[in-house]
Amino acid sequence: MNTEQHILTMTREFDAPRELVFQAFVDPEQLAAWFGPVGVDSPRDRIVVDPRVGGVWQLVMTWEEDGVAKESPIDAVITAYDPPALLVATQKAEPDAGIPLLLEMRLEFEVLDGGRTRLHLTQGPFDSDEWVDMTREGWGTSFTKLDTLLVREEGVV
Repeated sequence: MNTEQHILTMTREFDAPRELVFQAFVDPEQLAAWFGPVGVDSPRDRIVVDPRVGGVWQLVMTWEEDGVAKESPIDAVITAYDPPALLVATQKAEPDAGIPLLLEMRLEFEVLDGGRTRLHLTQGPFDSDEWVDMTREGWGTSFTKLDTLLVREEGVV
């Protein structure tokens, strides 16, 4: 199987300046408020970010499924860091098939007119289109929560 074909690409615009959007990806307090799909939490005490090349970007998503506590750790290493324009991190992942993958998450933050930001997200390679679709849905609902957080953050500035 050629895993190179299963790459997630998303573009999302935020009604907030690039610096605020970028900060939401490296500030553990903010990550705890928005990261993870609806119904999934990312507890603050399980988030570690060392924002530099070679630093860690770690968090654990937690949820309940049929009354059973579940969790999904993300243990990534930052491979490119150019605030507030670029954040790249790689992580090992082991999908259900048990074949380890090295996933790259690339986040590019583009300045738009009117103090807005366009985020270009590229992530993969995944081992299936199903995993790409599930990840796209997760990012989508997470970004909806991030929209709410950014409105609050911008109101503070």
